[in-house]
Amino acid sequence: MTQRNLLEVRHISKSFPGVKALDDVSFSVKEGSVHVLCGENGAGKSTLMKIINGIYHPDGGETLIRGEKVRIDTPIRAGELGVSMIFQELNYTPEMSIEESLFAGRWPKTRFGRVDWKAIRERTLKLLAQENLPYDPETKLKDLSISNLQMLEILKAISRDADIIIMDEPTSSITNKEIEILFEKINDLRARGKAIVYISHKMDEIFRIADEISILRDGRVVETRPRDQFDIDQVIALMVGRALGQGYPKEEVARGDVVLDVEHFSGPSGFADVSFNVRKGEIVGFAGLVGAGRTEVMRALFGLDAHTGGTVQVHGKPVAIRNVQDSIRNGVVMLSEDRRRFGIVPVRDVKENVTLASMRQFFRKGRLHKAKERRKVEEICGRINVKMASIDVQVSTLSGGNQQKVVLSKWMLQDPDILILDEPTRGIDVGAKFEIYKLMTSLVKEGKSIIMVSSELPELIGMCDRMYVMAGGRITGEIDRADFSQETIMRYAMNIVRKAG
Repeated sequence: MTQRNLLEVRHISKSFPGVKALDDVSFSVKEGSVHVLCGENGAGKSTLMKIINGIYHPDGGETLIRGEKVRIDTPIRAGELGVSMIFQELNYTPEMSIEESLFAGRWPKTRFGRVDWKAIRERTLKLLAQENLPYDPETKLKDLSISNLQMLEILKAISRDADIIIMDEPTSSITNKEIEILFEKINDLRARGKAIVYISHKMDEIFRIADEISILRDGRVVETRPRDQFDIDQVIALMVGRALGQGYPKEEVARGDVVLDVEHFSGPSGFADVSFNVRKGEIVGFAGLVGAGRTEVMRALFGLDAHTGGTVQVHGKPVAIRNVQDSIRNGVVMLSEDRRRFGIVPVRDVKENVTLASMRQFFRKGRLHKAKERRKVEEICGRINVKMASIDVQVSTLSGGNQQKVVLSKWMLQDPDILILDEPTRGIDVGAKFEIYKLMTSLVKEGKSIIMVSSELPELIGMCDRMYVMAGGRITGEIDRADFSQETIMRYAMNIVRKAG
């Protein structure tokens, strides 16, 4: 039986100032199928999805739903036509409760025209129970982890009973257990005849769930085939248009003295008695399952959150970290896992985002030296290969990977000694990941030191010299590079110690 196309776009084009984001793109998704869309950051994937969801308007081309031409000029109109989207970048109102978030824009009303809060509560509880999510409907979004927020976005999209569901990197921030729940839900949706557009950079996911795969590069569809007509090497080669060489450009770098020494570090956010050190020219990894306390330790070390005990020494001297300024002053900077909330200012341009933490160096006698500022920003963005029309474009118009590079550029301008990178490659394609790995190697060769927090064991194994593993807010193991293995790391992450004999 032939499957009909539920969604089809024909000859779509879209330009932004100085950039042609989409160039004559045609793409379709059949009912009861999962169509995976691959491509580097900046290839045009998210732009195409935002056109389908009514956020952007195309410069040319047409969209068909169930074979009929439609004009989708707002997300509300997309919803009316049966389109729902899970965004890679989590846009949420921190003070909203879970139940308010789930029904925002579609409040059920009483017969008197008022919001029916009783119905909202009942529906929320039913949805949460149905998806086996143990949340209180009144919990504020600001109190949820990135993983919980991502699961909530998935729930919200599925709850709208849309026929066409777009999932943009839905597993970038969720646990392996939650990924399995999501894949079960996708299989259920496929069986019910829904059409799913799935954007991912994770090759194991792509080949596990795809029916068809399309690859975008530089705003064009370069290939579309059934999944079984591709292999991983072909997909990567078509995505990047070049050979990447080995996956992890790790180089042996001579390590120097201890530059950061943390002893018995504890905090109210769920970590206790954490001790570790980092040497000059070393990449130290932090592994652990979601909720292990890795991010909480790093946030306290950077001065974002309070700590209640312990000592910190930088270059052998005790330092007091009371706030972010204290950390920066001592040569420690941090790239947060939530770049939208803690990394960028979306409404400002690239130049302003990069110089945000370093404005003092561009002022002299009370005057801003704009030429020096531009020169510095262009130089650092060029080194990190930020893809953009110019440093004057609004940072929110860049792809997620390029936004990440802008945050890195901001901290590179500080010339720090120690960089804390919390999930630095989350939601980034293989090409951009490789560039960040190369940058990390370049930095340690210059004598910098890096702490890398990641949920992806292969990249920790591929890039780190030494690794600490956390579970339950404590360090459960320290492993040297020669002893790295996924089994060993997972045993420590689950706090399972192999008994002697």
